[in-house]
Formats: sequence, C-alpha cells, structure tokens
Amino acid sequence: MEAPSPYYTDSHEAFRASMRRFVAREIAPHVDAWDEAGGFPRDLYRKAAEVGLLGLGFPPEYGGVEGDLFHAIIAAQELARAGSGGVSASLMSHSIGAPPIARLGSAALKARVLPAILSGEKISALAITEPDAGSDVARLRTSAVREGGHYRVNGAKMFITSGVRADFYTVAVRTGGAGMGGISLLLLERGMPGFTQQPLKKMGWWASDTAALSFSDVRVPVENLVGEENQGFRGIMANFNGERIGMAAACNGFSQVCLDEAVSWARARQTFGKPLIASQVIRHKLVDMAMRINATEAYLESLAWRVQQGHSPVADIAMLKNQATATMAFCAAEAVQIHGGMGFMRGTKVERIYREVKVNAIGGGAEEIMKDLAARQMGF
Repeated sequence: MEAPSPYYTDSHEAFRASMRRFVAREIAPHVDAWDEAGGFPRDLYRKAAEVGLLGLGFPPEYGGVEGDLFHAIIAAQELARAGSGGVSASLMSHSIGAPPIARLGSAALKARVLPAILSGEKISALAITEPDAGSDVARLRTSAVREGGHYRVNGAKMFITSGVRADFYTVAVRTGGAGMGGISLLLLERGMPGFTQQPLKKMGWWASDTAALSFSDVRVPVENLVGEENQGFRGIMANFNGERIGMAAACNGFSQVCLDEAVSWARARQTFGKPLIASQVIRHKLVDMAMRINATEAYLESLAWRVQQGHSPVADIAMLKNQATATMAFCAAEAVQIHGGMGFMRGTKVERIYREVKVNAIGGGAEEIMKDLAARQMGF
C-alpha cells in the first residue's frame, strides 16, 4: 500500500477524478479526428468551463475557481492522458494569456473580459514572440505609440497559440526606449482594423491553431493597457514560472502516456512465440522510462511546494523544464521503438507525442536559454 502523498488532499483527488471523466468523455474519443481536421470544436471551451477547468486559479468574482499549483499540475497531466498536446495547448491558451490581465489589469478591464474568457465564451491568447525576437523578449520591436486616447500599434508576432480564433490577445509592445524597460502589455481584440492573423502549419500540435499576427496602424484604446506603461516586462516574467511548471507537468504526463502505451503494447504483442514484454531488453526500456518519469515528478512536486511557500526558485524551474522535456523525448522515442512499425503510424498516441516533443523543448524558453538562465541564477 502506497503512503499518502504529502502534496495532494481530498480536494485534489476529487478534482483529478472529475478531470479524468471529462477527458475520457469529451476529448480522448475525438483526438484523432481533431488532429486530422486541424482543430477542435469551439464548444469544448464551454464544456471545460463547466467542469471548472478554465476558471482554475482565477478570482471567483470573475468566474474563477479556487485552486492551487497542484490542481494545475493535475489538470495538465489529466489533459495529457488524451495524448494530444495540440488540444491541451489551445484549450488552455488562456492560462498564459489571461493571468497578466487578472494580476495587472484595471478593474474595468478585468470585469469586461475575464468572465467571458473563464466561461468559455471568448478565447484568450498571449502574443510575445516575434519573427526576430523569441526567447530574447527585451529585443521585441512591435511598437505602440500613444496618440491621445489610443495607441497606434505596428509590428508582427509569430508562433502564437490560439492565434487564429482568439478573441482577446495580450500583446507585448514597445512603448518606450530599447531594452526591457520600454515594454508594455496591451489587450488587442479580434476585428480591430489593421489586425490580421495568418495560420501556420506545424510538425505537431495539429489540433492547435497557431498563427502569425500582423499589426498595421491598429488603434487600441488606452483603457486596454494591461498594468502600467513601460512595466510590461515584469508582467511577462511573472508569467514564466507558472507557464514552465505547467509545461513540465504536461510533458511528464505525456511521458507517462508513452510508458502506459508501451507496456500495453508489449504485453499484447507476440514475437517469436512469446509476449514482447518477456524480452529482457524491452523490460529494461520500460524501467528506464519509469525511472526518468518518477525522478521528474518528484522534482516537479517539490518545486511546486516551494513556490506555494512563497519562494521563486527560478534556476530550478528552468532545469525542471529541461528535465521534463528531455524525459518526454526519451520516453516518446522508446515508446515508438517498442511499438515497431505501428509506432510510425498515424492514429497512435505515441506517434503523435513523438511529433510534439520539440515544441515543448523550444516553447516557453528553449533548452539552451533555460540552461543559461539557470547558470546565471546559480552564479556560474
């Protein structure tokens, strides 16, 4: 009998059971079709809101649901059970687009947009990356010039999740001088004249719409400023710790799916007159996967606990993100290998996850950036 977890309460386990039912009922049966179609029905946002997923961690007065970092970890890992990172990414794009509004936005702005996002009526996206500025946020060039009661926005964004059909875009813009001190956050809205979206085709995350955004003299009301002018860099950085922990949780969830699928296949597949799992080399592969998953999960939970105690272990979170993506890469490769030819076929979870490894190793801070961030934080 396993000892009770020091991190998860009855509330967490009840939420886990609810999420598992939701994923099994509303997502898992459809992921193959949604992947091939390049998207999922917009109604899924409303269904996710009804089970408390979209509102998790947001203020109750705007339709949010009370929850801590461990509830967020559960949500990420239960969504991963469906085996489609694209569905998870777009369905939860508000988890990076809306927090700056909740933390920094004016009371009027929060009251206007958050209830619609958290109910699933509207979709939220975050737009920071540019064609010439990815992990180096301080180099972004999209400009916002104040003209009376509006900002005039010009520039472009790239690789934006939910970029095609979002309604609200939390956009990083340059309102001041060079460097991190001249960055602000503005809320742009679908339909603003001069604001266009171009869909992008990808290696993985097929069910997630991803877009390049273009701004040509877009007039944005000053009321859509999120936080203070030229203080947006802080808001962006505050987002990163939570985003990276969430990504690490999801990656380890996908790693667990790879292990589960590999075990199931190895038990069912007959080779040379016996189950594949009877081969010592296959069992060793499975143990190697489990070893990495367990180590990553322990690191994840210990860091989540530290964050909830008020700490900000930036270096460890950066290293955790890298460890989780490396674990996912290893487990996906081994699971495909164990599946043999079937692992190369569309319609299997392991094939889809294998295609989605790299986006996790790049998005939210590329591996090389994470290593350098950790090194600087540790004084190296």
